[in-house]
Amino acid sequence: MELGRAGLAWAAALLLAALGAQVAAAVAGDFDPYRVLGVGRSSSQADIKKAYKRLAREWHPDKNKDPGAEDKFIQISKAYEILSNEEKRANFDRYGDAGESQGYSQHQHRQFHHFHEGFYFDESFFHFPFNSERRDTSDEKYLLHFSHYINEIVPDSFKKPYLIKITSDWCFSCIHIEPVWKEVAQELEVLGVGIGVVHAGYERRLAHHLGAHSTPSILGLINGKITFFHNAVIRENLRQFVENLLPGNLVEKITDKNYIRFLSNWKKENKPHVLLFDHMPVVPLLYKLTAFAYRDYLSFGYVYVGLRGTEQLSSQYNINVYTPTMMIFKEHVDRPADVVQARDMKKQLIDDFLSQNKFLMVARLTSQRLFQELCPMKKSHRQRKHCVVLLTGEGDKFAEAYEAFLTFAVANTKDTLKFVRIYNDRQPEFADALLMDEEKYRGKSAVVILERRNNAGKIAYKTLEEAWQGSKEDNFILLDLLDQLRTDPGLLSSETVLADLNDELAPMFLIRWLYSVLDYISDCWDSLFHSNWREMMPLLSLLFSALFILFGTVIVQAFSDSSDTRDSPPSEKEETAAKTEKNDTSFSKESNSRIPRKGFVEVTELTDINYNSNLVRLRPGHMNVVLILSNSTKTVLLQKFALEVYTFTGSSSLHFSFLSLDKHREWLEYLLEFAQDAAPIPNQYDKHFLERDYTGYVLALNGHKKYFCLFKPHRSGDEGGTLGSCEDYDSSLPTEGRGKSSCSPGSRSIKNKLHKLSFWMERLLEGSLQRFYIPSWPALD
Repeated sequence: MELGRAGLAWAAALLLAALGAQVAAAVAGDFDPYRVLGVGRSSSQADIKKAYKRLAREWHPDKNKDPGAEDKFIQISKAYEILSNEEKRANFDRYGDAGESQGYSQHQHRQFHHFHEGFYFDESFFHFPFNSERRDTSDEKYLLHFSHYINEIVPDSFKKPYLIKITSDWCFSCIHIEPVWKEVAQELEVLGVGIGVVHAGYERRLAHHLGAHSTPSILGLINGKITFFHNAVIRENLRQFVENLLPGNLVEKITDKNYIRFLSNWKKENKPHVLLFDHMPVVPLLYKLTAFAYRDYLSFGYVYVGLRGTEQLSSQYNINVYTPTMMIFKEHVDRPADVVQARDMKKQLIDDFLSQNKFLMVARLTSQRLFQELCPMKKSHRQRKHCVVLLTGEGDKFAEAYEAFLTFAVANTKDTLKFVRIYNDRQPEFADALLMDEEKYRGKSAVVILERRNNAGKIAYKTLEEAWQGSKEDNFILLDLLDQLRTDPGLLSSETVLADLNDELAPMFLIRWLYSVLDYISDCWDSLFHSNWREMMPLLSLLFSALFILFGTVIVQAFSDSSDTRDSPPSEKEETAAKTEKNDTSFSKESNSRIPRKGFVEVTELTDINYNSNLVRLRPGHMNVVLILSNSTKTVLLQKFALEVYTFTGSSSLHFSFLSLDKHREWLEYLLEFAQDAAPIPNQYDKHFLERDYTGYVLALNGHKKYFCLFKPHRSGDEGGTLGSCEDYDSSLPTEGRGKSSCSPGSRSIKNKLHKLSFWMERLLEGSLQRFYIPSWPALD
């Protein structure tokens, strides 16, 4: 009997093994990486890499609009992932798969062993994801690509936080967290949280950029900053993680004691104030997310109506304690400007309510961005937008004129009119351009009607002939002008160009610097406890080196010869000369902060010998500006390059180099692939793409942060070109820095490639250029 049972067990196990082998063979037969890349089994790694690059360029979804391009690109990436790894390639050649079937066979052997001993089956065996088609399709609408992440997700993270999951095929843990992830993703997306999924197998570039070294990983993105999730994947932890991403001062708790102060801050903050009355003891996450999205326009407070100390507040504004109520207060603290009540506050309802009340009735222009939003340009003759501006001063002296203007604005609210005010002493250039510094307006308020004509600052306007005092006569005159403006746009007869407004509410430099330091310390602290120690080794090495140098210096100074500290004091003549020299030096620094330190431009060639020191191991904050040239254009381009960058050589953080296109074309083309639309990827059928002319390209390489900025050559036909001129070095340059003048027709067109490079350098120092990130610097062969 026992022998019969054992025989039955052996027969069942052999049947199971045979079925598993057939399944594995069927899976392996569906996907042949050699066939996908179009290479033979004896192909070298160089041939495989070349085939992959050619096919990836052809089928990249950002370049190929074919409906099946994305699936084809995924197959190409998967095939290259197998064949570029010698171990996976050997497994495929031996077993017909990339190593996963080997793991499958081992797993199958374990199942056989357990089956024979105790008839035990591992449930996960029957849920093994044999191919990517078995993946949960609910993640497809959240899939992220590198260009989409950089160009859309990161800018959008300044309006809402993102929760991103890093996953891959053949990942058991990814399957285990899937139910919780689906539930939380659906719940948070309704509240306004962005959801993203990155497939590490097909988007390795993006996964490396995010710093995800294992799957599954979950991270949060807010204000362009990434934070990893390190707790157990359960619903409460994920919700709390998203809530912790938000700043802590978004919503203020309001009671009877502080509501007057809170609502009165509209004068200082120049924002309407929002109050939410609800019976929940904690601030709802939806309200916090809304406060983050509208933090530039509104200030938010929360009133817990069940708390003792809010009775007076609820009674004054007649609040129904059983229904959530949202109120917006503008210039008047005693009464709300708008109210909404609903038993279930939905995101769409709140967004519609707040978007209609983003500004005060008479908002104060404190920045150029606010001016452009409140006074938009006309889109057509039927959609003219006019701004009525009160130019006034601060203090009780101007209070009566402002109150009269506010009353007029409330009584004449229209879609085509916006009423704003401005303080003359805080925006003097704006006021002088409109009032022409006339004596009759000095020390008084004035009213101007204006219409923006373009983004360059051109406006058409009309100023009331007399100063604004808020009398009935002033009201009649202004009302009459606005009535005439409806039928006669030519009433705005004066034109001028306004300079950009000063940002009055921008934080001081010291405060911004302090916030940056706190963020950096927070990142280091988080990395210290959660990052891979291999990644932390450079930071720890730097820290211990600094401590060694510091204590070494102290010890050397302590044991130095005491006679060095007892030198005789300098004579009066030497002291006077030193002071004079110091004063002259400080004066020269103040007079011109960017005088070149040298009388020439030091440009070195970027080669494999100095590649690590000049780029890969470049100190933080330093950049290498590299000119791309060929042997035939070397002399002319170097002369023009030195002329354009000469005024920037005073910065110690900038280094200047040139790269030979004849030697390192493949390195350059690899880098330009990451520039997306900035540098077109050559088509595989273009026989001449290897001859593409990259001379005149300039790359600003940040070795520490692994990104570069790209300058494309100026075309001679563009506006502002200097094709007909013969440029030479500026006479202000020292003799050592000048090259030989070249005035041949060919040298003129080559020099024009670097036209406007100096303007590009200005934007580089401002930090306003687009940055292209790469996972790692390629070798310079």
